[in-house]
Amino acid sequence: MGSIIMQKKDILIGLLFGLLLGFAGFLIVVMLFSNGGTSILENYSYLKNNGSIGKVITLGAVPNLLLFFFFLNKNKEMMARGVILSMLVLTIITLLL
Repeated sequence: MGSIIMQKKDILIGLLFGLLLGFAGFLIVVMLFSNGGTSILENYSYLKNNGSIGKVITLGAVPNLLLFFFFLNKNKEMMARGVILSMLVLTIITLLL
């Protein structure tokens, strides 16, 4: 029984790391491809008005690939599954925006 709980915990940890890294990557890409606005919200509005927010979310999720392979290299398969789950969540968010 403890093994199942550990697996769920590892998947949750991978999910959280994946979402946090995806959000951090999103912020970095927003700042890199900004129009010179002074705040992140202004840059976000600019990118949303240009219709490129989905592309920015996708580029921000690229570091998750590195995280995925890091977890696989450390034999943390359940955490790697959590990262894949976070990519699914980011994909759904991209489709909704």
